[in-house]
Amino acid sequence: MRFQRIRSMGLTAVLVAALSATGLAAPQANNGTASDQQIEAALRQEFAAKSALREVTVAVRGGVATLAGSVPDYRAWLEANHKARQVRGVIGVVDQLHVNATSVPDAQLQRLLAQRLEYDRIGMGQIFNNLTLEVHNGMVVVGGQVASYADRDSALDIIADTPGVRGVQDRITVAPTSINDDRIRFLAARAIYGNPTLLKYRIDPAHPIRIVVANGRIRLEGVVNSQLDKTVAGNAARSVPGVFSVQNNLVVAKN
Repeated sequence: MRFQRIRSMGLTAVLVAALSATGLAAPQANNGTASDQQIEAALRQEFAAKSALREVTVAVRGGVATLAGSVPDYRAWLEANHKARQVRGVIGVVDQLHVNATSVPDAQLQRLLAQRLEYDRIGMGQIFNNLTLEVHNGMVVVGGQVASYADRDSALDIIADTPGVRGVQDRITVAPTSINDDRIRFLAARAIYGNPTLLKYRIDPAHPIRIVVANGRIRLEGVVNSQLDKTVAGNAARSVPGVFSVQNNLVVAKN
């Protein structure tokens, strides 16, 4: 028995030595986690490689990276934060970056964003999206509802790439996935834009009558030319089979 125990111990020692030689030995106490200094070095290298991020400074304590300095626009801010979170060993990011975006008056920036978003996703379900915008000192608050995550991401990309934007607060709601809601969207769009009274809106690429659908309920948003057009659109939406309710929020344009 004593001989077998000694032989077993010897085999164990050989096995551990072999594993160590191949890098498969048991992990050390730090579990291979990068040190703060290694993380800082990696981040500095990442930022130095991009001209828009060369003014970013970084300090790491306990795996938490604090970003300071400045970036030229909101897109660069997004990139700096994304790169920081991708580096091995980073467990959190503290953002102290200043966005040196082009100065654009809030009202002008809001009009520009509204125009760009109005024509986004033409031919890809744009008619089923309705977004809201607020701008305060270059900070954009975007809300409303869209039909898919692709629609939401497209809107956020447009905002991020617009000169003058210093930050974005995303309050966009994505409609729940539903075959029945998809059916209602299709039938409501056909009923509204196929109505002879409303054909003039069909040729407008902005699709001024937006059809927002969630859980079998329709909400109409946008601007029409007359009270008659608003009423006709509401009645057309109500004619769709299986709709639980229709909320007609269409606004009549002032002449």
